Amino acid sequence: MGHIISVANQKGGVGKTTTTVNLAASLAAMKKRVLLVDMDPQGNASMGSGIDKHSLESSSCEVLLGDAVARNAIQRTPDAGFDVMPANADLTAAEVGLMNSSMREKRLSLSLSPLKQDYDYILIDCPPSLNMLTLNALVAADGVLIPIQTEYYALEGLSALMDTVEQIRSHLNQALQIEGFLRTMHDPRNNLAIDVSSQLLSHFKDAVFNTIIPRNVRVAEAPSHGIPILLYDKTSRGATAYLALASELLRRHRLRETETPVT
Repeated sequence: MGHIISVANQKGGVGKTTTTVNLAASLAAMKKRVLLVDMDPQGNASMGSGIDKHSLESSSCEVLLGDAVARNAIQRTPDAGFDVMPANADLTAAEVGLMNSSMREKRLSLSLSPLKQDYDYILIDCPPSLNMLTLNALVAADGVLIPIQTEYYALEGLSALMDTVEQIRSHLNQALQIEGFLRTMHDPRNNLAIDVSSQLLSHFKDAVFNTIIPRNVRVAEAPSHGIPILLYDKTSRGATAYLALASELLRRHRLRETETPVT
């Protein structure tokens, strides 16, 4: 059964979409079956995976509103080896439409449930806000991966996200876990970045991934070409870092499985 991970942080510009796309590509390179679900109306994860958001017949919008079956909205990336349920600006209408709908927080969960047997990992790119779309993503997920830029105000708003996760765990999705906190756009020459990194380790300890994503111009360039960093420049520091993140994630899951008691 596939493991569903939402990549979330209501603070914008921390590397959520970059992480979702490049983690998907890295897991696919390790022969894992991966689906990326774009839940951001900006559609950047779709575009960064090589999917044209302007010419979609079906998207996550139609899936959430019940106008399309999830399987029929999925497209294969041209070169990156994973599948995508794409999104565009229509998704904003879905958020409005869900407000008065029954089971509104569970629409994505119900839609993805039949797909879990087809994939090893389903990664959900969340919008930069704690709205109905993010709520759907967290209710559908087994875990949440939280990218945090190692810069000033990095921890701002994090308590709100943690409170939301705890409320969802209490009322809507008891299985939801913190996959880990990922330090992104890190510059080891910057004293502030080092201080923020230390703060994260002090606050969250083992929940912080050992892997650190460096600030890397090649990673920033890749989306404009519609491909992950592995295809754009596989020798770059960014590509190496995301492969390391995928390896660390797999190790964590294997360790978690061995620690789970058999009932």
